Amino acid sequence: MASAQEGGPVRADTGAPPGSASGVREPDNASVLIVNDAGEYLLHLRDHRPGIWEPGAWSLLGSGREPGDRSLEETARRELREEAGLDLPVLEPLQVEHAARIDGSTVAIQVYVARWNGDPESVRLTEGVMLRWFSPEVMPRLRMSHSTLDLVRDHAARPPSGPRSAAAAAPRLPGASGQAPAPGTGQKAVPNVIGVHLHLENAQGEILLGLRHPDSAYAGNTWHFLAGHCEQESAVSCLVREALEEAGLVIAPADVEFVHAVHLVHTPGGRPRLQLVFRARRWEGTPELREPDKCLTWQWWRPDALPEPLVPYARAAIDGIRAGRLYTEMGWEAR
Repeated sequence: MASAQEGGPVRADTGAPPGSASGVREPDNASVLIVNDAGEYLLHLRDHRPGIWEPGAWSLLGSGREPGDRSLEETARRELREEAGLDLPVLEPLQVEHAARIDGSTVAIQVYVARWNGDPESVRLTEGVMLRWFSPEVMPRLRMSHSTLDLVRDHAARPPSGPRSAAAAAPRLPGASGQAPAPGTGQKAVPNVIGVHLHLENAQGEILLGLRHPDSAYAGNTWHFLAGHCEQESAVSCLVREALEEAGLVIAPADVEFVHAVHLVHTPGGRPRLQLVFRARRWEGTPELREPDKCLTWQWWRPDALPEPLVPYARAAIDGIRAGRLYTEMGWEAR
């Protein structure tokens, strides 16, 4: 199903103008198929509770038209902003899908397509559980409607050339630049998510770790480094910013040194992530909870008595640092 409609039955009549002389109305719902330059599609995991549309399933962002919406594109844009804080520059009409309502009738959904290369973990959702990128090959293993899966497959199979605009075109196999892959590699260029992590040791050699909030989209109720994702900034600048925002620690860039990298992929076909770990030789302040919606507590731990559960790649990084290694790979053997 192409809609991410909350709250049960889709609206049957919002006053949309007739779509033809036969009196068939235009679609009253809109959803957005979001694709990145790696050929992955953004899916929304819906709350698993009774009375909502497709509880506990992966779906597209979107919902029903409201009286103040002047067009279905405005409906789609409003829903993107309200549900995920996304404001995408181009929404291109793709096709109209038909889905079954709770009462057994059908509803028409205008599907738009858009391109975005952001990190879904940085999105603050107001509805649902999480957003994630998935390749079409992985989607049959997910709980999702057949119509949404068919929609993704159809879009992914379309050639990049044709009357559709670049925003609506199927993702090119090369990277974002559109250049051909390097000779002899046979591989496409895939953007990697860059994460930064603070390996902070006190005078007793203990390591600072935080217990993530149970509602966190990633690793809830699990211990982890102070960490964040790079925005339009250098990795060291990101580390300095996150340390201040999350724990009130003041770190000078000159006091930061690189100590380890973990290059990982969580699932086969998933988006690769390069996790950079830095040590701060000096800092000012005492760790405090600045973002209680993300972290429940900061504690110091001996490296030989780390807490459980601990994010696996954080443990791998700590082990690598203790062993004097600079690099670890995880998850690639399953590809």
